Amino acid sequence: MTKVKHQAKRGSRNQKLELHPRNPHRARYDFALLADSSAELAPFIRKNKFGNESIDFADADAVKALNRALLNHFYGVSFWDIPPGYLCPPIPGRADYIHHLADLLSASNQGDIPRGKGIKALDIGVGANCVYPIIGHREYQWHFVGSDINNVAIETARAIVMSNACLKGSIVCRLQSSNQQMFKGIWKDDERFDLTLCNPPFHSSNAKMQAESQRKWKGLNSDAKAPNKQGLNFGGQDNELWCDGGEERFINDMIEQSVAFGERCYWFTSLVSKQANLTSIYRRLKQVGAQEVKTVEMAQGQKVSRFVAWTFLMPDQRDYWADTYWK
Repeated sequence: MTKVKHQAKRGSRNQKLELHPRNPHRARYDFALLADSSAELAPFIRKNKFGNESIDFADADAVKALNRALLNHFYGVSFWDIPPGYLCPPIPGRADYIHHLADLLSASNQGDIPRGKGIKALDIGVGANCVYPIIGHREYQWHFVGSDINNVAIETARAIVMSNACLKGSIVCRLQSSNQQMFKGIWKDDERFDLTLCNPPFHSSNAKMQAESQRKWKGLNSDAKAPNKQGLNFGGQDNELWCDGGEERFINDMIEQSVAFGERCYWFTSLVSKQANLTSIYRRLKQVGAQEVKTVEMAQGQKVSRFVAWTFLMPDQRDYWADTYWK
């Protein structure tokens, strides 16, 4: 029988929800310190309406410069660059997913976080930014495989890895040749993964993606009609932002495809942006015979997100896995 567990971080109505305790981005950005790590950030720093140093988060170049500074200062990544129009994700939220994944492994390992190259994770949709593998390796020394259907994204992620000595040999990027497959064609016959992770496309169509883009621009007090303000401030290619059926269909397809690899993975996981999608996700997980399902809530400011984790391993198989590979 499938066991479903929910693990939540909640605050009072007036309390700001916080990032994971180990997340180094919990405090307000120290822009002077970050500018010391990356001089490119300095020209974008200005006073906001409250008199605090900040950047214009509606400016894609400013957001990219901030990410570069954060990755340099906190993770020792000296070179990081992505092509125009590719997803430039907010680093604090990405780090939160990684730290909660570490807790997920810890709960199956007597409270100790498994570290080092013995832990292998598969990032479905690594993107050009390669952020999840960077953070996961630098924080916990895990080894990663990152997959993507976009060749430019894969080549860019590979360039980031090869340009940083602290990442070489620990992150492998593989091109997925089929946009219908998530694991097949990437997962080698002799491979096992302790974790899979994914930030699935959220929108169900290009039109809905564009509507959300306009809403975000207005929320950032930008001119939504300006010619250079048609994309999201964090960018993103179509395959990163939308797919037929949106997030719900994508995750349900992932669940179906995970069955064939169930004995070679400890935890499959995926972010779930829309809470309403959980009902169909739980139903599908029960249908395919998942042995245990966990839902972990995460928070950044007043925004609450979550990820769902599932395993096909029986309890004795999980104990054997942890004793064999994590010690």
